[in-house]
Amino acid sequence: MYDELYEAWKKEKEFADIQPLPRDFYAKLADYVKRLREERRMLDERTLRGGLIQKEEENARRLIEELVKTRYEKAMRLVMDGEIVSTSSLTDEEARLYEGVYPQTEAHHSFLKDLLLGRLPEVKKKAKPKGMTVIRILKEIPPIIGADMKTYGPFKPEDIATLPEENAKILIKQGAAMEIETQ
Repeated sequence: MYDELYEAWKKEKEFADIQPLPRDFYAKLADYVKRLREERRMLDERTLRGGLIQKEEENARRLIEELVKTRYEKAMRLVMDGEIVSTSSLTDEEARLYEGVYPQTEAHHSFLKDLLLGRLPEVKKKAKPKGMTVIRILKEIPPIIGADMKTYGPFKPEDIATLPEENAKILIKQGAAMEIETQ
């Protein structure tokens, strides 16, 4: 997997446009990193094998960070220029990440256009989703499955989260969170 990661990183650095990745690339990458971490935990880092695994993990992490950052920067440059990011070049995970970006970018372009026309644009406040509650986290909370069957968290103290009402009420009752009034 390291060779695949290196090749993907190298192509992303060489070309100006987003390079296609296999659809299961990130799933395979996550498994690879998990295997490296588990193997490293089992080995003594003072041994040759342990040192090599540690170095491989460090290099893989650096390549992953640079690959994801480079792909993100390329996609955001396209979005900011008002262009569409081709989903054929994105993995499924990346496509889901960018779904929410387009409405925000369109609103920003509209805002700018109105200003340039001498109009003060009205910025509408985004309403919280129905059945959701905004809370401030008071204690560390591991990931939870919400009433809507989505995963939320993990949370650290002072995080702000929007959760299904039922889950928010439970956390508030346990003293792990407090509701934030939105209006």
